[in-house]
Amino acid sequence: MIATALLALSLVGAGPAVPREILVASLRGEARVPVRRDASGFPVVAAAPLLTALGGELHVDSGWADVVVARQPFRFLLGAPLFQFSSKLLPLAGPASLAGDSLYLPYQFVAEIIPYYLADQYRWDARRSRLEELRGRTTSLAGRAGAGDGARLPNGLRPGHVVTVDPGHGGVDPGNPGTFFPRGVHEKDVTLQVGLLLRDELQRRGIGVRMTRTRDTLIALGDRGGYCTEACDLFVSLHINSLARRRGYTDIRGFETYFLAEARTEDAARVAKMENDAVRFETQQDAVGTVGGLDFILKDLQLNEHLRESARLAELVQHELGGVHTGESRGVKQAGFMVLTTARRPAILVELGYSTNPQDGHFLTVRSSQKAMASSIADAVVEYLLEYERKTGANPDSGAGR
Repeated sequence: MIATALLALSLVGAGPAVPREILVASLRGEARVPVRRDASGFPVVAAAPLLTALGGELHVDSGWADVVVARQPFRFLLGAPLFQFSSKLLPLAGPASLAGDSLYLPYQFVAEIIPYYLADQYRWDARRSRLEELRGRTTSLAGRAGAGDGARLPNGLRPGHVVTVDPGHGGVDPGNPGTFFPRGVHEKDVTLQVGLLLRDELQRRGIGVRMTRTRDTLIALGDRGGYCTEACDLFVSLHINSLARRRGYTDIRGFETYFLAEARTEDAARVAKMENDAVRFETQQDAVGTVGGLDFILKDLQLNEHLRESARLAELVQHELGGVHTGESRGVKQAGFMVLTTARRPAILVELGYSTNPQDGHFLTVRSSQKAMASSIADAVVEYLLEYERKTGANPDSGAGR
């Protein structure tokens, strides 16, 4: 269920913010490709000008459209919201279709699928509706095994690492109300702001990124970890802490980083319960992927190296945040967060501060502070991946944190 939901990330094609055209900036120059609506109202782009701009190939036969971009094949089942990549059949927001002799591909192919699977070759700038080819990149997510063992990014990493960033809450689930946030701002807004900045910082360091959400939408708790699958190295979930009203509750501030294990303190158990309670916002359909056997998964993971690696990543994130955060470091902790249970890779949850503290509330909502936090977390991820490569000699093909 989680695997087949892989690219229904935000169903970008169903939203109102679809542009009238996209700009493709490649080594061949720049081209503008119009976006139109198909008969069902889904946004689509004409395949011919898009693939010309990308230097891709197209072949239509027997109800399938075969599209090749950067030597990677994508197969679209005509008239159905499905496509095939690497032998897996995956869902789409809307179908590919023929209109006369012209093939139209879902806008989602440009805004999500290409930057998702070819993260080391293309970057999608949603604000400018721009798909940019990254200069000097020669490998793709699916084909990175061909990279030479000696190939290194400027920061020393081998190319091809991918991190899943999970901005907590979203949609009908606002998270905590943000006692000391500006009026109308909730936890879900701040986590998304920091999450998008973290995406940019990781990409700037040559790391591919998958987002569980890029807009104000609800993703089921049990499905979020599933975005960190075979080709993913790490899962990072972002949240904001808060306290119930009690004597002195507004005095508590600071940041802490969690990994998945049995809670050792009453406060860690409280935070996990607060975050896990978000499941109440999910419909029955949303919650299909939610894991019920938390105790079983905790026991399973305790036999797994991911616990040790998750703890190390949490230590590095906590240390780096300490250099930019104005609140106190509350340390690395462990607890049973549902959102981490389905990530079969090292996974952490970062509580960036307390919305119930006036100093933290201001810090968390200032753009410069958000950028500083995103940059520090990205630095910690790079440090972790470098450390793991040195320790194991692992090639990114096998997953840095597996």
